[in-house]
Amino acid sequence: MPDLVVAGAGMAGLCAAAHGRELGASVTVLEKGRRAGGSMLLSSGFVWRYRDFERFRSECPGGDPELQRVVHERLDDALHWLESLGVPVLARETGNPLTTGARFDPRRLTEVLVRRAGDVRLKQPLESPPSDAPLDAPLVLATGGFQGDRELVRRHVTDQAEHLRLRANPWSSGDGLRLGLAAGGGTGEGLDEFYGRSMPAPPARVRERDFVRLQQLYAVHATVENERGERFEPRTWSEIDVVQWIARQPRARAWYVVPDQALSERVRERTVGEMIDAARRAGGPVERGRGATRVEVVPGITSTLGGLRIDAAARVAEGVFACGGDAGGISTGGYSSGLAAALVMGRVAAESAIMDS
Repeated sequence: MPDLVVAGAGMAGLCAAAHGRELGASVTVLEKGRRAGGSMLLSSGFVWRYRDFERFRSECPGGDPELQRVVHERLDDALHWLESLGVPVLARETGNPLTTGARFDPRRLTEVLVRRAGDVRLKQPLESPPSDAPLDAPLVLATGGFQGDRELVRRHVTDQAEHLRLRANPWSSGDGLRLGLAAGGGTGEGLDEFYGRSMPAPPARVRERDFVRLQQLYAVHATVENERGERFEPRTWSEIDVVQWIARQPRARAWYVVPDQALSERVRERTVGEMIDAARRAGGPVERGRGATRVEVVPGITSTLGGLRIDAAARVAEGVFACGGDAGGISTGGYSSGLAAALVMGRVAAESAIMDS
């Protein structure tokens, strides 16, 4: 029988399992989906933190300072740990002067972590565990949040939930949240918050492999308006405030009106014009006007930011721990790296669970 059961084989669950085995525990990972890697496998692979803790607090003012401190102080060691497992680093800079971290190839990262995690069982949801993985073992919930459940998104985030694109794996549908609450846990602040990106509106075709390529990340260079002509002024560098505003507009729609002179502006490795061209080629509604381009966008919900309330040991209730998208209280009020929190708190959850067993 295993010493530890992990629900979910995304970034957080795989890190918890790999670290747990490293600490001498036998671990069983139950993954609901048909593959490991979760939504991490669909990401750009950046794992980062704010350079200064004070900046972290100002960017995510609603978060739990104790949890934020854990992520901030332990990320560098956790990145070295990933390298020690044999995960190659693609880049050691994030391209943002506010942040520091590294970039990994998500596919390679998943392969290494799966190998280190050991017993990973696919198409095996937690509600029907095999007989040799009893639920009286310590449990780490790492199912990835609830963005894949339209009803939960409608209840907690926006009544326009049916219009959002799912920019994530389809299996993160609130299993961890339900199980944690059933075990006696509670929820933290920020259940109405999510991380996502504006994507080309229908009839654009957006496949999993297009999630990064088709993001429309240039609201700061555009006029953002809803179908009633009401405008929103971006306030954050991450544009997370923009996408959350759009999610609450009629049909979760907005239009980016981009003046010609802004098309050459660069956002990371691409220009605004290149991102708009990608939307047009995908079939998105793009209209060329006099001196400006108008792009219709819809939010792509990637991960919910609220979730189970945890302490600095990742504990939800006796014998139950949570990390990754199942744990709230880290990015509340703003935006910080979900992969960083998953990496750090996944390792913390494994350590705490094994210590308690």
